[in-house]
Amino acid sequence: MEIPLTNEWNSALKKEMDKDYYHDLLGYIENEYKNNAVFPPKSLIYNSLNKCSPSDCKVVILGQDPYHGPGQAHGLSFSVNDGVKFPPSLRNIFKELKADLNKDVPFSGNLEHWAEQGVLLLNATLTVRGGEAGSHQKKGWEEFTDSIIEYLGKEYSGIAFVLWGKYAEKKESLIDKDKNFILKSAHPSPLSARRGFFGSRPFSKINEYLESIGKEPIDW
Repeated sequence: MEIPLTNEWNSALKKEMDKDYYHDLLGYIENEYKNNAVFPPKSLIYNSLNKCSPSDCKVVILGQDPYHGPGQAHGLSFSVNDGVKFPPSLRNIFKELKADLNKDVPFSGNLEHWAEQGVLLLNATLTVRGGEAGSHQKKGWEEFTDSIIEYLGKEYSGIAFVLWGKYAEKKESLIDKDKNFILKSAHPSPLSARRGFFGSRPFSKINEYLESIGKEPIDW
């Protein structure tokens, strides 16, 4: 099974993709696509990487799983395709964006315009079986995406890593905190948003950091 990688991630991840666990993972995923409804579409599994190469990366926003409903997931964490109803976490992200930067809630939940500015919207698990949240966890994806976080967090500097919730916070040890900016808060899920996500002002804090090191801020 080939998953297209179209930029410098090809060489950056070559050693990781040669490992036995990765080949086992691809075999498992290929079988899943043959026998089940799996999201996102196979061609978009690496959409987050293809939209944001390492040298362009300014921000990493970590999610856990792709959305598992039809037509939602397109390979970018928290993002949905045009015309898809906003999932609850995304709705809360837009609420906080409005409160933080007075940005009107957009018509679409498609966050490609963030990715194109250097925001890596990376899920820890890159595929999911339809209607079964977490169904592809602990199959190898986490090892692969941890290698991506560690590569950016230690080989690069000046990146803002956004860790929303306890699951994402566990990735902090992969990042060189002396060279990068780590932003932690509660997850935007309705279960936890009122326990520290609302009022955390992540978007302005990220832009303040980027400007402080001479980088262009993100147009959220």
